[in-house]
Amino acid sequence: MSNESQAGDKSPTDIKRIIGRYGGDQNGPTVVCVAGLHGNEPAGTLALEKVFEKLDALKPPMKGELIGLTGNIQAITCGKRFIASDLNRQWNPAYLEELLASNSDTQLGPEDREQVDLHHAISEAFARATGTIYFLDLHTTSADGPPFVVLADTLRNRGYAMNFPTPVILGLEEQLGGTLAGYVCDLGHVTMGFEAGRHDDPASVDIHESTVWVGLLASGSLQQSDFPEADRHRAALVEACRGVPRILQVRHRHHVDEGVGFRMEPGFVNFRPVDEGHTVAHDNSGPVRVPERGRILLPLYQSQGNDGYFLVRRVRPFWLWLSALLRYVRFDVLARWLPGVRPHPQRANALLVNPRVARWLVIDIFHLLGYRRQAIEDGRFVFARREQTPSNGTMSVAPASNR
Repeated sequence: MSNESQAGDKSPTDIKRIIGRYGGDQNGPTVVCVAGLHGNEPAGTLALEKVFEKLDALKPPMKGELIGLTGNIQAITCGKRFIASDLNRQWNPAYLEELLASNSDTQLGPEDREQVDLHHAISEAFARATGTIYFLDLHTTSADGPPFVVLADTLRNRGYAMNFPTPVILGLEEQLGGTLAGYVCDLGHVTMGFEAGRHDDPASVDIHESTVWVGLLASGSLQQSDFPEADRHRAALVEACRGVPRILQVRHRHHVDEGVGFRMEPGFVNFRPVDEGHTVAHDNSGPVRVPERGRILLPLYQSQGNDGYFLVRRVRPFWLWLSALLRYVRFDVLARWLPGVRPHPQRANALLVNPRVARWLVIDIFHLLGYRRQAIEDGRFVFARREQTPSNGTMSVAPASNR
């Protein structure tokens, strides 16, 4: 029986928001894992159940707390990505504030109600935190392929993600608005998304389980000496990713408009190399060809979703070293004096960049400095700082102050 059908056999009352909690007697980090934000991705919830069962059996000493939460309970029950709207695309502060202020539950859509309830559960976990908060968002994909990490490229996120022996994808969050991980990152916490493999592959459950154990060790919640299986879980991740570059960056996203009849060509897996002009899909207008050489990521083999595919390319370690150095010396302070760049008139931590003046690798340069391109206003790019200090532990709708 596939993971998807296992979830679909359950009623909403069988699926709990809190999958489990395990805490030690000592203060320490809080690790919050959310699984099943998309209802056709049950592997993360199944993996968390296995983790809590093992913790309850072994009872290893732990600093801080681990909390596992279910995302979209109604969609998991139906085995669908979502019921009315994508729960992982609506975590915008203004929209969330409107939901929280609503006085009538009947006015909310199914994902809106899930979002309010999940927000409360995360807020309670954050409020109990006694140390650094680590947030892991567990996902699977509609295609086969190795697991990988997705993160907003802050130095704190990067430092945590490099503990996982899997490919790390930079720039994906810039293409996707309203994600839960992006929202938590903007609050100043350490965040990471993890894609474990194909939705209905039983191996995806095992990969997610290994990811959670490695995440607990990397956060300092568990010590390797107290968990003898640590090396086995790391080795499982290493083996699953053999032959894939360590760091990659998103170069292109193919957006799928409703009704265009997008059909991905069969046989594409995550990280498959493609050359410029390679036909990867068809729609009502004809062949869909990649604009440049790279590797395919997240090819769309499911009925719901508007991300047809992404194209990624390897990033050499030198550029990560250089970006860390530039951020450490606060070179971004000088960036606002570059030609074609000026401070945003309404946003203290954002810059407006005129691409007709600042032409040379403008997006890559601002990525190096820790900025994320968020929008286009009057023909100018809006870049906002990613590096932020942690909030006071609450799940406020207001972002934390920038570092």
